Amino acid sequence: MKKITLLLLICLISGLVYSQEKNKIIFDTICGKDILIGSCDRDGLKSEVFGEYFLEEYSSYKPKSSVLKKIKPKLRNIEIVCVLGTWCGDSKEQLGRFYKILDKMNFNENNLKLICVDRSKSTREVEINKFEIERVPTFIFFKDGNEIGRIIETPKTTLEKDMLKILEL
Repeated sequence: MKKITLLLLICLISGLVYSQEKNKIIFDTICGKDILIGSCDRDGLKSEVFGEYFLEEYSSYKPKSSVLKKIKPKLRNIEIVCVLGTWCGDSKEQLGRFYKILDKMNFNENNLKLICVDRSKSTREVEINKFEIERVPTFIFFKDGNEIGRIIETPKTTLEKDMLKILEL
């Protein structure tokens, strides 16, 4: 009984120590504004820090349905990591559009990880060195744990066409 109690206590403490605050806001002295940092989700993107841009791009973007039909069956077992900066113009433009595409295809948001970085493309809250980020946003696509492609900063054609090209490999 003591062993079980001790094990439960260790698990509880470990969970508290390693749990991560989502949608953390810090003040960026360079741009003089609040930014999101670390692990983020849709609620953070819709918040006062980023929400105006997110909602505007989400509502106005019209992805091509013919391309979405080709993408949808290829999204099975795909995980996506997106590294972005809420201070960045390209992130402001692309994230709402990206979510519009994912929503149209009923993508499981449990397979999407958002990481917000500062202007030096880093965050102390989440380890991102393994992703070798140079520009934001960077959308990284994984299948079976292996990277299969990236969309960096802005799409070459459109987000959905670039996604399809990556998923067809």
